[in-house]
Amino acid sequence: MIKEKTIVLDGNSLKLEDVVSVARNNVKVSIAPGSEQAVNDSRKIIDKIVEDKRVVYGVNTGFGSLCNVSISQEDTAQLQENLIRTHSSGYGDPFPEDVVRAIMLIRVNSLVKGFSGIRLSTVKALMNMLNAGVHPFIPEKGSLGASGDLAPLAHMVLPLLGLGKAYYKGELLPGKVAMDNAGLETIELSAKEGLALINGTTVLTAVGALATYDSIVLLKLSDIAGALSLEVHSGISSPFEEDLHTIRPQSGQLATARNIRRLIDGSEYTTEATQDRVQDAYTLRCIPQIHGASKDSVAYVKEKVEIEINSVTDNPIVTREGKVISGGNFHGEPMAQPFDFLGIAASEIGNVSERRVERLVNTQLSKMPSFLVKHPGLNSGFMITQYACASLASENKILAHPASVDSIPSCENQEDFVSMGTTAARTAAEIIGNSRRIVATEIMAACQALDIKSRQHGLGKGTQPAYEAFRKSVSFIENDKDIEIYDELNKATDVLVNGDLLNAVENTVDLDIQFK
Repeated sequence: MIKEKTIVLDGNSLKLEDVVSVARNNVKVSIAPGSEQAVNDSRKIIDKIVEDKRVVYGVNTGFGSLCNVSISQEDTAQLQENLIRTHSSGYGDPFPEDVVRAIMLIRVNSLVKGFSGIRLSTVKALMNMLNAGVHPFIPEKGSLGASGDLAPLAHMVLPLLGLGKAYYKGELLPGKVAMDNAGLETIELSAKEGLALINGTTVLTAVGALATYDSIVLLKLSDIAGALSLEVHSGISSPFEEDLHTIRPQSGQLATARNIRRLIDGSEYTTEATQDRVQDAYTLRCIPQIHGASKDSVAYVKEKVEIEINSVTDNPIVTREGKVISGGNFHGEPMAQPFDFLGIAASEIGNVSERRVERLVNTQLSKMPSFLVKHPGLNSGFMITQYACASLASENKILAHPASVDSIPSCENQEDFVSMGTTAARTAAEIIGNSRRIVATEIMAACQALDIKSRQHGLGKGTQPAYEAFRKSVSFIENDKDIEIYDELNKATDVLVNGDLLNAVENTVDLDIQFK
């Protein structure tokens, strides 16, 4: 479990686990003193630009294709408020609380690097909202991922100005009311501040960061599920031997093979190759190669995420030397492609798990009663759970179509190539949720099969605690009339989501996603 602490933000050292701590465990944050000075120094440069009436994009010009329209000095503050009011054009259901908190955190961490020209008081106002639990209503849809996440981030800013809507203590309130109830002051924006708050890849990075963390958990759970299925089928253990994998040293493959060896260590269910059965099916024998490929993709995405959460994705930026540079750090392409990879990696985990579910419920393949229930015919057992898994796996294949290949021009063709990175992150998160349900079903089916076998043998060092943790929440299904299987599937999924099963296993054996 991630320990609660106060996380000090300096714009350079935020880790993926820190994002999860703040987003899901409500850990509070503060700003490093050195970073406060960097923010103040950057702001002085913007103030001097306004005073000298130098023309700088986003400070005293219009935005997007209106960049050549000059704005008078007396209108620079109104320009920023107008930006927030009109850019908050999102659509759809709101992001969940953990995503909103991750968005706010990552934005603060980017701003404290001191390259955005924003006032320290404004950064602290956003940080105070986060620490107080005021969570803006941010619709999920409406971002092109370049220029960053303009629409959703504008929704984030609205309550700071006493506008929009926000959740406070579980209640959706007008933004001003939420701020008042939390004892927070609203603010008025100054030159460049609206742009500094909304121009960047923060939303797509927040969604993708949490999805990346969830995918790491999913990968470990999929190894546990695969190991349990292997035991049900009295699978051959030699395909997981180290000698086989060291001659193809793909890191994820090596890690998966080692995970399976640890999980089934001491198992009385696994077997050796015989004249009658020299090889198992791919979904059992090739677990290291299949799961390992997804592990390598996720490890790459995690590396990219930890770069992005410590990056400046604003435009323009203010250098330490006082230069103002207009560029394209807001463009989401560097994260859009990785988040597409993430969705593909998670989809493959769901695909192979669904095939193992089919093997478990198919009497011809498992030598178990049809659909893992006594008196098949009177009882349907796990019949339709496999249908549901097949549906989710097929849906994942559609969702896994890359978003990053589908640009569309905008803003009078000034912003003529966009990343669709937020779509990539959102669909990756959805795929992970679908695949988690499939893996939960596989574990549920494997435990059912083991109980039908009357647990005649001892399980492995890692699969035994997995079985025990699962059975604390989900019982054996004796007859259809005893259950509503949707409820049982929800319990199975909850055991995965709340960490009970993985924690029980990792208290006994170590599981990795990369070979160390």
